[in-house]
Amino acid sequence: MQFSDLPHITGGKILQLKSDLAIENLVIDSRKAVIDDGSIFFAINGPRNDGHLFITELYSLGIRQFVVEKELNLAPLPNANIIWVNSSINALNSIAKNHRAQFSIPVIGITGSNGKTIIKEWLYQLLSVDKKIVKNPGSYNSQIGVPLSVWEMQPYHQMGIFEAGISQPGEMIFLQKLIQPNIGIFTNIGSAHAEGFQNIDEKIKEKLKLFSQSEILIYCTDHVAVDRAVHETKLPSFTWGTKESADIKLTELKTTTEFYFRGKSYSILFPFHDKASLENGFHCVALLLHLGYDVSTIQQRISGLKSIAMRMELKEGINNCQIIDDSYNNDLSGLQISLDFLSGQQKKKKTVILSSILQAGISDEETVKKIVSMLNKTSVTKFVGIGSAFSAFKNLFESVPLKYFYDFTEEFLSQYDFDQLEGEVILVKGARIFQFEKIVHRLQRKAHGTVMQIDLGKIVHNLNFFKSKLKPKVKIMAMVKAFAYGSGSEEVASLLQYHKVDYLGVAYTDEGVDLRKKNISLPIMVMNPSEESFDLLLANQLEPAIYSLKMLHLYANFLAGKNAKIHVEIETGMQRLGIGEVELDEALKVLKLNKNISVASVFSHLSASDEAKHDGFSKEQFERFQKSYKKISSELNIEPLRHILNSAGILRLPDFQMEMVRLGIGLYGIDPASEVSDKLEPVATLKTVISQIKKIHAGETIGYGRKGVAEKELTIATIAIGYADGFSRSFSRGKGVVLVNGKRAPVIGNVCMDMTMINITGINANEGDEVIVFGEGLPIQEVAETIDTIPYEILTNTSARVKRVFVTESI
Repeated sequence: MQFSDLPHITGGKILQLKSDLAIENLVIDSRKAVIDDGSIFFAINGPRNDGHLFITELYSLGIRQFVVEKELNLAPLPNANIIWVNSSINALNSIAKNHRAQFSIPVIGITGSNGKTIIKEWLYQLLSVDKKIVKNPGSYNSQIGVPLSVWEMQPYHQMGIFEAGISQPGEMIFLQKLIQPNIGIFTNIGSAHAEGFQNIDEKIKEKLKLFSQSEILIYCTDHVAVDRAVHETKLPSFTWGTKESADIKLTELKTTTEFYFRGKSYSILFPFHDKASLENGFHCVALLLHLGYDVSTIQQRISGLKSIAMRMELKEGINNCQIIDDSYNNDLSGLQISLDFLSGQQKKKKTVILSSILQAGISDEETVKKIVSMLNKTSVTKFVGIGSAFSAFKNLFESVPLKYFYDFTEEFLSQYDFDQLEGEVILVKGARIFQFEKIVHRLQRKAHGTVMQIDLGKIVHNLNFFKSKLKPKVKIMAMVKAFAYGSGSEEVASLLQYHKVDYLGVAYTDEGVDLRKKNISLPIMVMNPSEESFDLLLANQLEPAIYSLKMLHLYANFLAGKNAKIHVEIETGMQRLGIGEVELDEALKVLKLNKNISVASVFSHLSASDEAKHDGFSKEQFERFQKSYKKISSELNIEPLRHILNSAGILRLPDFQMEMVRLGIGLYGIDPASEVSDKLEPVATLKTVISQIKKIHAGETIGYGRKGVAEKELTIATIAIGYADGFSRSFSRGKGVVLVNGKRAPVIGNVCMDMTMINITGINANEGDEVIVFGEGLPIQEVAETIDTIPYEILTNTSARVKRVFVTESI
């Protein structure tokens, strides 16, 4: 496909054509752009971001082809190819649809409420033994993700497996035209993304449109609503379930499932036990039976199924390194996702440890060439290749500054000098057969079994949700004080910088200095500066909040004419910090005398933005603030940024947004106003492990002070968390509970410094089992309420000795 083909394909109009280039890479995210002549950027004017704002930047980096949907100044883009379309998203779909039409290979389409990605990845494991397969990377199943996935189809592929997800009526017909599945799988139906539909039946019928032209649809007849809808639409089907009418009749879905198929009885032993995995697994069995595989072959392959590592984990490593753990899967599409994540990290030294890519569908030499091209575009400084393919073509890695090659994982572990790793971010990505978990174990900084898991994808979700609540051009200051509310300042700040927030806010100067050391370049406001830290503020380009006349005088004297930015805090009724109305005239005199001091913003704090009963007082505060701001603006002849809203204020008081807002606890998935809890996603899960299990006889006591008393025979577990980790002593004696294998277990006795005892009587548990302190199934709000505190305190009290593990989407 050439650029000159696009008007015919998209219905668009060429605004400028300098060179008729090939279309090779479809780019929708300016931060993940593959910079070469074959890349074309789709500028999408979305509800949260406008891609047109990044065209000039991308042009300066080397992109030369653009699809736009708004008027554009062509002068800064003299050598670019530019086409105007009504909708960049529709153009993306049209281009991918045109590409799809070139292939006649069998394609499996998967939809449903849950299990789509797992089934797709398991089918890839099961079928890639025989076939070269193209699939969605990760969960790229949306109106944008599907066309990007379909674009990956190449002549050497023998089968496609694509999942499709929708959230609104009318969306699936577009995905059907893109995927054009011959075979369909409908996983199940649930409440996910149901808000766009009148009822569950409307949602099912919309999803079934994916299979309107399919030769066969595979589904479970036990899902009654799905079964009814399929019969109504008269789609050809191949079914399984416990109903007599099913083509594959099960007695019961369990670890060893017996079933009848074409007059014969069979059984399948699954390598897992939970209901969701069993259902996903039998969808795979049904598909293989439909394709003609015999049961013995299916059993052999099902036995080798492995759990899918859906997310990469960002971990603390040895020698001040960070480890991106993606050690359980490896293909070219997934590698690009991993390298995009690596590229977003702020450490300058980037290392990749990679295994050979198996079943890539192309020759080893061609695969290595593609990998080297990806590494170069990510500015990788060090590469470790493990596998014979890398050793055979090591000459292709000339452009990578440092490179090392090993045939086997054990060879690397025994021969590599790990002391040379220092201050790097290291991506570890390998096919399961290479056992790269051994490499991660060697690289990871050792810590006890308690970890706080931070989901970076959920932080992005929450950020985008709050962006959707802002008026156009309102800036965001993201608060990363108090170790980013316990979540890890460096990693969260790096993510926020990648997603282009406007400002960061910290409590103390040393927090800002640490971020500068980690290559965070965003403007940073320091809310509680001290005289002792003035030199660090200036040296690190940190901007102090000036909250008193005394502080202003001290800072002006220290600067002695040097240029610096400050933020003026106005007292409007919080009675905490801030320059009051009676002090403002004196402050203005100081600022007039010290023209080297630039006022970046003027701000204040609302005392009770989270409660409607105080809205009258919030309005009074806002009016006082506006009065002070007008005085500052008129007397100094400046118009600095204004901000007064925190997370609760963003949700409840949109008229007070002004030029900037401060996003704090809401970013981490906590709804401070109890208004949108169902729209936010809590980012943190605190978990530990069972160290020991004991039987306790009636009358025996447990813990310090003998405060736990067994009134009957008990089973207790000691878990590896105590008040030194941030698990408060207030949780003692039954007040606190934790989750053990999905069951609630109360604290028994007093919480100790490093350990806590819990009552697990009646719970099936073993030493080493995971224990959830807060997270899914045990919300942090509920945990906080049990000891009469707030989620802020629970999060920020989690001590620094608890290892933070950061996860993001993988595969």
